[in-house]
Amino acid sequence: MKIAVMGAGAVGCYYGGMLARAGHAVQLIGRAQHVAALSRDGLLMDTQSFQAQVPVEASTDARAVRGARLVLCCVKSPDTQSAAAEMAPYLDPDAFLLSLQNGVDNAERLQAALHREVAPAVVYVATEMAGPGLVKHHGRGELVIGPSSFSDELLELFAAAAVPVTLSDNVTGALWAKLIVNCAYNALSAITQIPYGRLVQGESVEGVLRDLVQECLAVAHAAGVSVAGDSWQAVQQIARSMPGQLSSTAQDLARHKPSEIDYLNGYVLRKGEELGVATPANRALYAIVKLLESR
Repeated sequence: MKIAVMGAGAVGCYYGGMLARAGHAVQLIGRAQHVAALSRDGLLMDTQSFQAQVPVEASTDARAVRGARLVLCCVKSPDTQSAAAEMAPYLDPDAFLLSLQNGVDNAERLQAALHREVAPAVVYVATEMAGPGLVKHHGRGELVIGPSSFSDELLELFAAAAVPVTLSDNVTGALWAKLIVNCAYNALSAITQIPYGRLVQGESVEGVLRDLVQECLAVAHAAGVSVAGDSWQAVQQIARSMPGQLSSTAQDLARHKPSEIDYLNGYVLRKGEELGVATPANRALYAIVKLLESR
């Protein structure tokens, strides 16, 4: 199958690389410095279970989605609208789109912009771009997807690529569960530049994490969302399973790049204001990250 990955960052390169290793023709679309390295050397994957040089095609041009049966949208949340506009003229009529992005509404935004089915996926993977064309995998790698016209084929496709996938009837609740974990850790990790394992040992940090989780759950409840799983347990588990991980927001700020904070704590803040739910802990962290970005 020809598969295009719109947004060849850490998440896009990891899943694109896994699919390429399974024998699919993968086209990565990303920034010039990565594309140059990918075209020259292939994708270098340094994972917990293997190190490999994976042959892929790479381009900086969205026209490269032409002919793809599956398109993985892995751009940052602020780039969703522009990515949709760039892809729209070149998508095949029968192409299926899967959103592998942070936040809870990117698939809806893509679907509205493209006027076609876009399935959301909840991504649980710790990766980073350790250099041009080099993706480093720190842990996990599973996906949660919702029912769609393509879900059976996706389950088979990813299983053959050694990517665990769960099909959920409550993918919105699963997206919110991931959002809550991100709201708990991303901003704190970004502000302090401290990984999760050390972060949770800080004085009064557990109380802040509890406040963040409770605010997010209150907003979700007011929005009529049934959040999947035990959110507090999930927050605790992340620190145990990824103690050395810095959040994606921390990585963005360290590289002087805009973050996705508007679609994490900022989203909860705006949704809370809309629904009449106070979110002071989320507001404070959002404000601090925005100030750091403004530097």
